[in-house]
Amino acid sequence: MKYSTWSQEAALAVLATLREEKGAVLMALQALQKEFGYVHKEDVALVANFFNNSRADVHGVLTFYHDLLTEPPGDNHISVCVAEACQAVGSRQLEKDVKAKFGKEVHDGYCFGNCALGPCAMVNGAIIGRASVEKIEKVRV
Repeated sequence: MKYSTWSQEAALAVLATLREEKGAVLMALQALQKEFGYVHKEDVALVANFFNNSRADVHGVLTFYHDLLTEPPGDNHISVCVAEACQAVGSRQLEKDVKAKFGKEVHDGYCFGNCALGPCAMVNGAIIGRASVEKIEKVRV
C-alpha cells in the first residue's frame, strides 16, 4: 500500500480538512494514518494545537484505539479481529499463527462487522471471512 511521505505541512493539510468538525481528535488521527500509514510522533502535538486539546488527551486517544499505528507499517497491514464473536470461533489462535508467520504486519482488530463469518481478518482493507493463515497469505501483496 502506498502512503504519502510525512511532513508537517502535509499533516496540517490533512487536519485542515477537519477544521469545522467538533471533537475531531479521533477523526484527525485516523485521517493522518490513512494518509501516511501511521500517526507520526509529531502528530500528537499538531493535533493538540490544531484542535485546542492537550497533548495528554490526544495521546490518550492514540493509545486507546488499537488500530492506530505509531510506527510505519510493513508492506501489508493485517488485522485479526479479537472481538468476542470472533474469539468464540478461534481468532486468538489465528492471531498467534498469523503473527508467527507475518510478524509486525499483524495487529489486533475490533469487529469488522462480519461476525457470522468469524474468525475475521482484514488485509490492506479487504475483509476475509472464516480467515486462515492460508487465506491471508493469498490476499497479501
